Amino acid sequence: MTDTLPDTESPPPPTEELSPRAGLVRLLVAVAAVVVITLITGTFSTTAVIVAILVMIMLHEFGHFVTAKWAGMKVTEYFFGFGPRLWSIRKGETEYGIKAVPLGGYVKIIGMNNLEQVDPADEPRTYRQKSYPRRLSVAVAGSFMHFLLAFVLLMVLWTSVGVPDKVTTQVGEIFKIKGKPSPAQLAGFKAGDQILAVDGHVITRWQDLPPYIRKRPNHPIDFTIQRGDRLFKITAIPTAEAAADSSDDKVGFVGIGPKVVAERTDLGTAVWRSSKTMGHLTSLTFGAFGTVFSASHLRDYTQQLSGHGAVTGKDADRPISVVGFVRVGGQAVKHGWADFLTLLVAINLFVGILTLFPMLPLDGGHVAIATYERIRSRKGRRYHADVTKLLPLTAAVVTVLLLFGAMTIYLDIFRPIANPFQ
Repeated sequence: MTDTLPDTESPPPPTEELSPRAGLVRLLVAVAAVVVITLITGTFSTTAVIVAILVMIMLHEFGHFVTAKWAGMKVTEYFFGFGPRLWSIRKGETEYGIKAVPLGGYVKIIGMNNLEQVDPADEPRTYRQKSYPRRLSVAVAGSFMHFLLAFVLLMVLWTSVGVPDKVTTQVGEIFKIKGKPSPAQLAGFKAGDQILAVDGHVITRWQDLPPYIRKRPNHPIDFTIQRGDRLFKITAIPTAEAAADSSDDKVGFVGIGPKVVAERTDLGTAVWRSSKTMGHLTSLTFGAFGTVFSASHLRDYTQQLSGHGAVTGKDADRPISVVGFVRVGGQAVKHGWADFLTLLVAINLFVGILTLFPMLPLDGGHVAIATYERIRSRKGRRYHADVTKLLPLTAAVVTVLLLFGAMTIYLDIFRPIANPFQ
């Protein structure tokens, strides 16, 4: 029920009054069913990534919602999803709810531009009539939420999960090769084995082990290991696999990974390290934008469209779509929560910076318009930009984003990048 009836009318039937609650119950039942199916099918990692994406989207919109309310703007809708309503409830002047197509979310603030028709009584509460600082705060709030979320995730990483800090010579993981048992599995390696030597050469650093194995495809290697109180040798024959640089060379692969000791810090140290890491990752993300949309990289993407199979080597250095992020995120969850949180930090910084690009329909476009209007305003007379003039450019931006998005989705489905955590 979204409207309050006048006192002169009779109250609605109980069935209508309970309809929002009934809809919510049905929605919760559906969510519970999804959770049960997830547990039964073993797809928890994929579901966790999808939930993380949805939370990230709604926190972005929540930033716009809160600042718009603070600025005195009229917010009429705060919805998750698009299309037909599945459930909604009205609190005050705002309707909250969930729609059928779970591809994002939105906040509806009245009077975002000069094209929107608004009730004259509501005009003072439109976005376009508010001061420049208030409009600016609303426009950047979504991106700010991504940076805030990235910082919070880094804090959790440093204080609770731990940041991988020290690589030991102990076996932490044993991999398969293309779905088949690896030489390590066939030889009898177990997680926790301490590698002391290979072919009689003492190993004190894990970093010395991979180069030695890569040089010996199809050649037996004797590993001296310690398992508990026992010392013994294991012989493994590395398979010949394609080199990561996409060359024609074959390198040896056994299928073992090191155990990494995680470091946790106190709250004060975590704040300092999270801030420092944020600055470093933000700088890298800005640099990545320059290469991702360069002519050479765009040419590489189009060449990949005609290829087949998984992408490895330098070709794996490409942006991924939501489809690719779900796949890689699921692989990160299986590999460890530290990798998953780090991936979430990276995607939040990427989205936070992307949405500030100064073109409509992105948030940065609203920042640019608000700033332009502020510069053009004179002696108390407000200048309002004519958004009609920007429609062709906006259409071009949307077209480019849709084409680029379609290309990345296609590649992530038919030419996915290889698991980066193996």
